[in-house]
Amino acid sequence: MPTTREDLEKAIHDSFRVSHLEIEDQSSGCGANYAIVLVSEDFEGKLSLAKHRMVNEALKEQISQMHAFSQKTFTPKQYEAYLAKGN
Repeated sequence: MPTTREDLEKAIHDSFRVSHLEIEDQSSGCGANYAIVLVSEDFEGKLSLAKHRMVNEALKEQISQMHAFSQKTFTPKQYEAYLAKGN
């Protein structure tokens, strides 16, 4: 069964204090390839690898049903700086 945007959104909100979330289905609707941008206070003091491991663990069931998954993870301050650079 393919992963839906709603599945991802629920799992993320159940696992993290979400300040901002973007979910993009990059597979034209079949649910095989998603990219997310996740901003959470839960990432404070964590390196990128640790943040990605946290997301991978929280979404392991959903990710196992995908062909590809990419993520950008930020603390609120990191996201403000990211946006200020014009990304």
